[in-house]
Amino acid sequence: QVQLVESGGGLVQAGGSLRLSCAASGRTFSSYAMGWFRQAPGKERELVAVIFPVGTPSYADSVKGRFTISKDNAKKTVYLQMNTLKPEDTAVYYCNVQNYWGQGTQVTVSS
Repeated sequence: QVQLVESGGGLVQAGGSLRLSCAASGRTFSSYAMGWFRQAPGKERELVAVIFPVGTPSYADSVKGRFTISKDNAKKTVYLQMNTLKPEDTAVYYCNVQNYWGQGTQVTVSS
């Protein structure tokens, strides 16, 4: 049974930082791309960042220079460091690998 469990969300003021974590269990995903998505109320789910087994991570234009995705293969965990947060970053953030999704973690940025 594959599980992805996100944590680290919360309420933060604009300009603040949060670090999200996604712990994977049941399989090893070191050979696969892993990504963070987000979905704001009334909007479609969108890709925020993706990290590949090799090469450079990719980011949505809206978060470039502010967010950093990383992973620890030994811990089977992928992280999303979010700095200089803006109210428009408010959303539920989801971790994804292949066709597996976590339950999501709420990030709320107050102005």
